Amino acid sequence: MAGETDSGRPAPGPILARIAGAIGIATEGVAMSLGLAVVGIVLIVLGIKSIGAILVILAIPIALFFRDPERYPPRTENVVISGADGKVTDISDKPFPGSTGRLYHRVSVFMSPLNVHVNRAPVGGEVVMVEHTAGEFRAAFRDDANEHNERNLIAMTDPSGRMFGMLQVAGYLARRIVCRLRAHDRIQAGQRIGLIMFGSRVDHFFPAEYRVAVSVGQRVRAGESIIGAIDQ
Repeated sequence: MAGETDSGRPAPGPILARIAGAIGIATEGVAMSLGLAVVGIVLIVLGIKSIGAILVILAIPIALFFRDPERYPPRTENVVISGADGKVTDISDKPFPGSTGRLYHRVSVFMSPLNVHVNRAPVGGEVVMVEHTAGEFRAAFRDDANEHNERNLIAMTDPSGRMFGMLQVAGYLARRIVCRLRAHDRIQAGQRIGLIMFGSRVDHFFPAEYRVAVSVGQRVRAGESIIGAIDQ
């Protein structure tokens, strides 16, 4: 998966990445928002002002959707950081995806179209597996969405060998999951790892030895909010 999204599209090049960093939006949104704005301006110059104005106006909410602010974890040792912005919709104990073994804490975060959609690593360590599964596009807040919807599982281990999982789940509006990781990549807690477009959900799986540090209905921020911790 290096250099590609789950759908096999080429990853954004260095020029788009530099532009994205300069204007503070995710690379995937640069071509879309700037493209609309440029076409709109050209149409305005050519005298097709109404359509041009509409395109320029549309470029603004698209750019806002792909906004990518800097985030700074308060701490990274013995904690699990939220990988998504949004609202905690479910906390339960479930087997790790694809297994029937021991139970893990599962914390589900639903991202509305108004949330920042850049996903971040919940812990630091090594990526063990990245597995994309094609599926349906049901409402992401439904409990069975992680079994039927288009989804992408990232399994990772921390330096102590503990297993963690992050499941990117596409929602009713989402039609593309972006993951920038592959097996054996080294990651840092809070680093950008991808995004899901236009409303979606992220399920976090972490060992039972951690206590859950959030509650249902709580708002969290990717790369900053602690959702699990081992008390010192």
